[in-house]
Amino acid sequence: MFNKTRKRIVFAVVFSLLALMVVTLTTIYVSNRLALDRESREMLKTFAERFSLEEQAPPQEGEARPDGAPDFRPDDMDDPRDGRDGRPRGVEPEFRLSTFYSVAFSEDGEVLAVNNGNNDLQSEESLIGTAESILKKGRSSGKVGNMTYLVEEREGYTLVAMIDGTLNDHNQTRLFRQMLIIGSTATVTLFVISIFIARQIVRPLEENDKRQKRFVSDAGHELKTPIAVISANSELLRRQVGENEWLSNIDYENERMSDLVKQLLTLSAAENGDLPKETVDFSKLVRGEILPFETLAYEKGKQIEYDVEQGIAVYGNPNQLRQLVSVLLDNALSHGTGEKIAFSLRKEKHHAVMTVANEAKKMSADGLSHMFERFYRADESRSGSDSHYGLGLSIAKAATVSHGGQIHAEYKEGKAIFTISLPIKKN
Repeated sequence: MFNKTRKRIVFAVVFSLLALMVVTLTTIYVSNRLALDRESREMLKTFAERFSLEEQAPPQEGEARPDGAPDFRPDDMDDPRDGRDGRPRGVEPEFRLSTFYSVAFSEDGEVLAVNNGNNDLQSEESLIGTAESILKKGRSSGKVGNMTYLVEEREGYTLVAMIDGTLNDHNQTRLFRQMLIIGSTATVTLFVISIFIARQIVRPLEENDKRQKRFVSDAGHELKTPIAVISANSELLRRQVGENEWLSNIDYENERMSDLVKQLLTLSAAENGDLPKETVDFSKLVRGEILPFETLAYEKGKQIEYDVEQGIAVYGNPNQLRQLVSVLLDNALSHGTGEKIAFSLRKEKHHAVMTVANEAKKMSADGLSHMFERFYRADESRSGSDSHYGLGLSIAKAATVSHGGQIHAEYKEGKAIFTISLPIKKN
């Protein structure tokens, strides 16, 4: 039980912090990506605003530049007068270090000018091919590969301006790799820390539970002696004074106390899981345990209908498994309202599944959630005169858990259904 609690605490701590870390790192990554894309689009727009087709064609030998044309190159962005708001965008390092490309097309689709950014990273042929594919998309802006592009219709021609985002993509990839490394390291660290935290949280609860179990076991053993003394003294008095109602009451209550102590000791042994285990023919054990209950059922006007699959073996303690079966059958006989009790044992994958179903009074969801608690009684009006103290199902659960299984109770279509799943012994 406490192992599951520790695992849940570790999962909760790691999942919460991991989720927070993932959201934080993702936010950083996405915001950085969006900022770089926005910056690229702004610089590309500035580049396009400064573009002049006349300045792309170099003058022929002996031919002067057009009158009034400034001595300007697209990669010469040092003029502080550029920029709509008067800010010297051209002198920003990011702008000057960026690589811009441009291809101008006539209205007939003829290439008028190609600018490869004065480097050999992109050939004119590849730039023209990229620009043509961009025009086919029919979009005014976007991204293709590592290129962010902008398409503008000018007087007499179409401009396709591009900025190379290889460096940005490389930086983003490196950022993502670093985030993965940091995230993985942080996850491992958080996992180790959460294990330590879980142990510190669960330790007081575990120690308290051990003290309670030890108290139940010690108290049970201590009570066996006075119960035996009371029984012996009652027998001696009966021999001297004869049978009377007071001695009968003493014997009756003493027997009830003896049954309660036995159940407490059984529960303690089941919860501690300190009983020897062996390979058990569970099918044979179940059939043997059903037989005496058939007689009890007949005396109460009830019938046990059972379907037990042969050859199912489990690894466990035979006495504890018998106790498990008898508790469920006794519970069905004592608290069932119908005449029939359906019992089945079958193999499902790697588990032996035992089901006991009987008609019963309506059970609430709250009652089902407390069904396996110690001393829980669904019918509070009963005083325990029937030798049931609310420990039977607790014993059944403890026995199931000690065998690595699961037990479940549900109320469906007017029936109380108890299902137990135990791992099958592997050959």
